[in-house]
Amino acid sequence: MPDSTSPEPPATARDAQVSYAIFQLARAHRGHAAAMLRAMNLHPGQELLLMQLFDQDGRTQAELLERVGLDHSTVSKSLRRMQESGLITREPAPHDRRAMVVSLTDAGRALRQPITDMWRALEEISVRDLTAEQAEMFTTAAYTIEKSLRDHGRQAPAE
Repeated sequence: MPDSTSPEPPATARDAQVSYAIFQLARAHRGHAAAMLRAMNLHPGQELLLMQLFDQDGRTQAELLERVGLDHSTVSKSLRRMQESGLITREPAPHDRRAMVVSLTDAGRALRQPITDMWRALEEISVRDLTAEQAEMFTTAAYTIEKSLRDHGRQAPAE
């Protein structure tokens, strides 16, 4: 049930309470994260690419695309901006000149701790009014919904 601080959904969304709540949550969370990222001179999504490179530097652009689940043009634009900012380099792969290998620069590696701290702070803000059990239940429900949407997207369109 929405509380007094939650916006009343429009009439067309009244039978879609979960979907509308997800939309509102995603918008608020993304907005807060974007403000935190701006303080590091990053755009939303760039930290996700950097996080993948922190785990394994030297990934191909195609691997990054698959791991972050963003569309090709968004990833390409983000990587171009990150390269222009001196956070990464992109070079053709030795095994396939068509594939681009993305690697961190020293400036990119230096963002590991600030990004870790930012995500920790965002988490603390996000769950501050939840019990540990509520946070765990929310996480389980969120991944269940995400899987349902992903599985539905894989189904062949009805004829």
